[in-house]
Order: sequence, then C-alpha cells, then structure tokens
Amino acid sequence: MAYQPFDLSGKVALVTGGNSGIGLGFAEAMIQAGADVCIWGTNAEKNAAALEQLQSHGGKVSAQICDVSDQAAVKAAFAETLATFGRVDSCFANAGVSGRSEVGTFETMPAEEWRRVMDVNLDGAFFTLQAAAKQMIEQGDGGRLIGTASLAAIEASPRSVHYAATKGALISIMISLSAGLARYGITANSVLPGWIETPMTASAFGWDKFEAAVKPRIPQRRWGTKEDFGGVAVYLASDASAYHSGDTFIIDGAYNKF
Repeated sequence: MAYQPFDLSGKVALVTGGNSGIGLGFAEAMIQAGADVCIWGTNAEKNAAALEQLQSHGGKVSAQICDVSDQAAVKAAFAETLATFGRVDSCFANAGVSGRSEVGTFETMPAEEWRRVMDVNLDGAFFTLQAAAKQMIEQGDGGRLIGTASLAAIEASPRSVHYAATKGALISIMISLSAGLARYGITANSVLPGWIETPMTASAFGWDKFEAAVKPRIPQRRWGTKEDFGGVAVYLASDASAYHSGDTFIIDGAYNKF
C-alpha cells in the first residue's frame, strides 16, 4: 500500500477566521487533501463568498457566523459544527484582529484598544481551543490544535504592543497544551506568518514607503500569500505530524533571518 500520510480523507477541520486570508488558505488546501472543513467568520458576505470558493474543490464544507470573543457564541458555533460534521479532528485558532495605528504608541494607547485586541486574539483563541480540546478528549482518538501567531511575537512591534502580546501569549499557550494534552494524542503547534498579503494587511501594502522599506528585507523579494500556508496546514492536520508538537512554524520567506 502506498504511503499516504497527507491524505485527510475522513477528517474534519475547523478554521476560525477562515473566510479570507491565511485562514482561507488553510481551508482550501485541506479540502483539496480530502478533509471536510468548517469555517467561522463574523461577516456573512465574506462567509458566503468563501463557501462558494471552497465548494468548488469538492468535499463537505460549512460556513458559520461566530464572534470568537464571545464564549457563548463559540459554544453555540461549536455545537453547530458537531451537528453538521459529527466530530472535529483539527482546529485552527486563526481568527484575529490587528492593532489600530491611529491609537499611537504604547504610552498613549487607550485601555479600550488594548481590550479590543485581547478580546479577539487571546480570549477568542482560549474559548476556541478549549472547546476543541474537550471534544478531542471525548472523541478519544487524538487531534490537532493549531494557533496562528505572528512574527510580531518574536520581533519588536513598538506601535502594536497589544497585538504582539496576544501572539506571544498564543505561542506559550500552544507549547503548554503540547505537554498537557499529549497523553490524549493531541498535538499543539503555532504558525507564525511574516508579511502576508491579506485583507488585514491591505492598508500597509498599499503604502509605497512601507513597501520600499520592507520588501527588500525579504530574501524571496515578495509578499507571502494565502497559498503559502496550504502545505503547513495539511501537514499539521495529517497523521504525518502525529509526533510533532510544541513547535512554531515560521512562514515568512526567511524575513526573520535576514
């Protein structure tokens, strides 16, 4: 029999923030690898567009409205996911918001702005991962937890301290989960994107001064795209990564090495 460690047939993947950007890149690749996929998002129009795009690849797919910063909403959406698919084998805690540059530096940041980013990026990841971990333990046959962090977690981000803080915390969460959930056959890893062209980064990438300063520092001389995250998604959702846990996968075109 041929070695097929990346075949996701029979597996169900949940991707929060899966209606655009990196999350959609995760979802597209896993569907093409045979998985059934559920995406969560807060925008109904974006959900519908993503659903149509994902359905073109075949397989079973669903899109649900969910604000991950609301624990009750997460519990309800997770119950709906289970009602539709029956199980969850991998969970990508990918939903997130960026910091607002107009709030200024750390010393002038309003508490409301700090809380806004924490609510989605940190609390939302906690609510999502907790629900997934409970379900995977109940299923009794292992699982995969993946958190989308950022290079901001390991490099200085002076104008977005709150965003960097949430992503650094997420890495720590995943490392702790890799040890705490290992006895259940559940792995936990983080994905750290570099400069990726997504709706979240559109305003920066449209700024000539920013592009002139940053792109030359990327050895591959291009921005990343959502397609650059398909391979790591399939690997982390597959049986091939069963013994790979507690790691951080930097996907940045070698930016942080230059």
